[in-house]
Amino acid sequence: MDEIEEEVNSFLKTVIFSIFISALQDIKERGNQTVVTEFIFLGFSNHPELQGLFFLIFLVVYLVTLLGNFLILTAIRINPVLHTPMYYFLSNLSFLDICYTSTTVPIMLVNFFREKKTITYEGCLSQLFFLVAFAGSECVLLAAMAYDRFVAICHPLRYPVLMSKRVCGYLATGSWLCGLVNSLTHTGLTATLTLCGPNQINHFLCDIPLLLKLSCSDTSINEVAIYVASATIGLSPCLFTAVSYILIISAILKIHSAQGRQKAFSTCASHLTVVVIYYGTANINYDQPSSGYSLDVDILVSVLFCIVTPMLNPIIYSLRNKEVKFALRKLCERHILPSDSSV
Repeated sequence: MDEIEEEVNSFLKTVIFSIFISALQDIKERGNQTVVTEFIFLGFSNHPELQGLFFLIFLVVYLVTLLGNFLILTAIRINPVLHTPMYYFLSNLSFLDICYTSTTVPIMLVNFFREKKTITYEGCLSQLFFLVAFAGSECVLLAAMAYDRFVAICHPLRYPVLMSKRVCGYLATGSWLCGLVNSLTHTGLTATLTLCGPNQINHFLCDIPLLLKLSCSDTSINEVAIYVASATIGLSPCLFTAVSYILIISAILKIHSAQGRQKAFSTCASHLTVVVIYYGTANINYDQPSSGYSLDVDILVSVLFCIVTPMLNPIIYSLRNKEVKFALRKLCERHILPSDSSV
């Protein structure tokens, strides 16, 4: 598993670097055509007296997110018992959550202390690229995790073959590549738009629909790309996950032993909880009515999806999974609590 992981990480680093350089070159080539050179975030501007409180809340949430996901990553890395496909995917999910929340929260925290909450044009497109990449990768990765649970429960005898190290590496790499290709497509199309102003974004981050509203050029191709991505990166993994769990639940109900049913369900309860929260908040965030919500409600929904959800994932897995709880307890005893030899 370590060799596959190293190959995947090396391959992803090369792909990410080449894609990001290509996007930046495209931005520079048409930089003279873009009227807007920076954007002003209006998120949280309705409550200037609460800026300090917001900063403390989001700082605590961000630190908890980083700590929780780093603990999950470390526990899986050092505990041989957790070197299985399920926890291999969980480590990818934790790394994704760290990257995803780090795309938006640090600049948002800095802006709480700035009178003019701005971001450069290049910075906005960079944030857009990584935000869409990590969100798309997580959608596909959750579907891969659902497939892992389906094979484990519905085809346990074939599990070692169907979920071999190579297959896990391919699934993880595929999820990352799907997110990267989708993001490169949207970022490239957004970079071709002419943004004439105003340069104000009614949010605390750069997202595709927000930038399309600022465009004075034709956005029909961008809108088609959004619909295609919604079906391929959003809806398809969601339907695949739903079908997988229908088959999983059907298989669990056929188990005669109550203890066996409980044990089988416990192996997928954490993932199912994460899936419901992720797709639920994503649906609210992106499938709003055409009239939209108020700015405060829109900000709240995005905070739940972009900031709170990555914090909940490690909490859910650590609370509902006995193996993860045991690994975290051993990790704390080894590195935090004093050893018996010091007594």
